[in-house]
Amino acid sequence: MGFCLALMYVGINSKYGSKEGNGLSGSSSKVSSVSVPPRSEGEILQSSNLKSFSFNELKTATRNFRPDSVLGEGGFGCVFKGWIDEHTFAPAKPGTGMVIAAKRLNQEGFQGHQEWLTEIKHLGQLYHPNLVKLIGYCLEDDHRLLVYEFMPKGSLENHLFRRGSYVQPLSWNLRMKIALGAAKGLAFLHSDKAKVIYRDFKTSNILLDSNYNAKLSDFGLAKDGPTGSQSHVSTRVMGTYGYAAPEYMATGHLTAKSDVYSFGVVLLEMLSGRRAIDKNRPSREQNLVEWAKPYLQSKRRIFQVMDARIEGQYSLSAALKAATLAIKCLSNEAKFRPTVFEVVKALEQLQDSNDTGTSGNEPLKNFSHSSPRHQRKHPTENGNAKAAIYHRPSASPLRT
Repeated sequence: MGFCLALMYVGINSKYGSKEGNGLSGSSSKVSSVSVPPRSEGEILQSSNLKSFSFNELKTATRNFRPDSVLGEGGFGCVFKGWIDEHTFAPAKPGTGMVIAAKRLNQEGFQGHQEWLTEIKHLGQLYHPNLVKLIGYCLEDDHRLLVYEFMPKGSLENHLFRRGSYVQPLSWNLRMKIALGAAKGLAFLHSDKAKVIYRDFKTSNILLDSNYNAKLSDFGLAKDGPTGSQSHVSTRVMGTYGYAAPEYMATGHLTAKSDVYSFGVVLLEMLSGRRAIDKNRPSREQNLVEWAKPYLQSKRRIFQVMDARIEGQYSLSAALKAATLAIKCLSNEAKFRPTVFEVVKALEQLQDSNDTGTSGNEPLKNFSHSSPRHQRKHPTENGNAKAAIYHRPSASPLRT
């Protein structure tokens, strides 16, 4: 099982550390190709460079885990808003010091503990502008908590799919900025420095700071990449339906290209404004990848995939370039997918070109049949989302 997924923060499972309905939960099997014995819990905690909080400290920081401090909740626990001194990390009065997100693991089961430990193992030693910062943890009696930096704009999932006056549609430029930032975070994980396969890349695990900078969260399913001559990691199939690569679901063989497939799904969600899996749509449209692929490479049909809420904010050329990148990432065969480093380069070129806007290029709206009201640029950059952006559903493990 997993941790509390719900937050817009990191979580062990999916959203904020839990696997949520769209995420996965559960533990994964040990890597069959690893010859070095796994580190013990004590070794992981001692080498994490994280603050060890007492339960009382976090209880005070979150005002006794009050219900009105809840940022999100899921099948594995809840995430609470709290305050600590930015220098000493001691509990601080509400509204003072540094804001934190404290994820509290439900006091049940071994699985949640394993994901809690996996989160510490990776985020306790990896630092990058596009990874959420883990500040510390609490391991006291049956209490297990993780303390993260607070991400004011919540999850990408909520900005894309939650409807309400307090969540304005993300503009095209912000979507491309977020896609690039998330890709950079994934590229760091795949680099020689980290050599980590994320395994749960999805919109609910991409959190946004006050400037809409993307940071990856929820490392409870992350795995060390293959070593030596090994081409993959063999593991129990875990993840989120709609995001997991087909070869991983079929064989349990996990590679960096599995993450690239998941990135392609997320990029398609950003282009379309549709969920990867949406049971509320007609049967032929419920699986986003299967429905969208036939439209993505056609200049005349691509408008049927693009999110009408950002119509007129980008050129046809830009839309086609982004769609082509998504198609490559979503190749059924892993060997035909680009590396995440190539993805970063493509997104940087798109952002640096004049294609991000409509000036000098044929606007996609010329091909659209949607109403004029969708052609306004929404003030997302200045919008303030309420705490509801942290809510996440519960998740379940993928199985072959």
